[in-house]
Amino acid sequence: MASMAPEPRIVIGGIDTHKEIHVAAVLDTNGAILGTEQFATTRQGYRRVLAWMRSFGDVRCVGIEGTGSYGAGITRHLSAAGVQVLEVDRPDRSDRRLRGKSDTLDAEAAARAAWAGRRTSVPKTKTGRVESLRVLRLTRSTAVKARRAAMQLLRNHIVSAPDPVRDELRRLTRMQLIRVCASWRPDNSAFRDPVVATRIALKMLARRIIELGDEIATLDDLIEPLVGELNPRLASALGVGTEIAGQLLVTAGDNPERMRSEAGFAMLCGVAPLPASSGMTNRHRLNRGGDRAANCALHMAVICRMRLDQRTKTYVAKRTADGLSKREIIRCLKRYVARELYALLRPALAHSGA
Repeated sequence: MASMAPEPRIVIGGIDTHKEIHVAAVLDTNGAILGTEQFATTRQGYRRVLAWMRSFGDVRCVGIEGTGSYGAGITRHLSAAGVQVLEVDRPDRSDRRLRGKSDTLDAEAAARAAWAGRRTSVPKTKTGRVESLRVLRLTRSTAVKARRAAMQLLRNHIVSAPDPVRDELRRLTRMQLIRVCASWRPDNSAFRDPVVATRIALKMLARRIIELGDEIATLDDLIEPLVGELNPRLASALGVGTEIAGQLLVTAGDNPERMRSEAGFAMLCGVAPLPASSGMTNRHRLNRGGDRAANCALHMAVICRMRLDQRTKTYVAKRTADGLSKREIIRCLKRYVARELYALLRPALAHSGA
């Protein structure tokens, strides 16, 4: 009778990601290190990583640190090759104090975390329309911050400007101020004069504000229809709109299987209270983890509903009579809103990668 072919060895990989190189480690199912190696962060390097890991056996899964930043490329490559990828949290601090810190140790820790299923999660795929929404929203966010900073600096310059400039601008509204400053044509050759230098600075700031406003408007024209295509029901929900819906879609990602339950979504958004009971004391504490941008989006939805929704107003009045503070009531409402919006997110996420 012919002998049976031996089954391939099961191995688990771990990768510590960096900008120029990735350091990989491979374990067997007994937790023994089979090898460590570093690879370039290029497509050829990604192919070499996978071939190197498979040379030890059948790769069950790979734990990767930073799948949303330095590890995005290798995550996409491994997922496309059919390898299960797990995002691992940074190594335990107490363990790091005992063992020290190196790229090889971090890669080994990522592999051990994937092997044990400890401190791991399913990463975002970043291959669908939600990823397009994310990069557009991130660019818009930085443009809004830059415009706000430019406007603040313009007003600060006016406060300390020479009297001829300050007297001319101090009574103007915001839009009048921007238009007047942008229309100035100071003599740049006289920049040594404080009055002329101030006019030059104000003109440049005003034009920067106008250009950033045009950039924001262009991005809004792209973001609004994209959010509507991804989930029109979510965007039309009470107190949500394009901005909040866009943030929640980005938090959920292109792959809906990341959110296994509405409780998991609440934890992802940092609105699930954590138990903090001891002895005869039974209480919960504020959850300061999760995606803080999603937490902020739910907060704004709750504030809007507290002003416009009669059901929410009735709930606030009832809980206030029970002795809860406004902050405690908002925390409760954020949990309820997360449950409601999760039900709206699930149908759209099933088609978000189309």
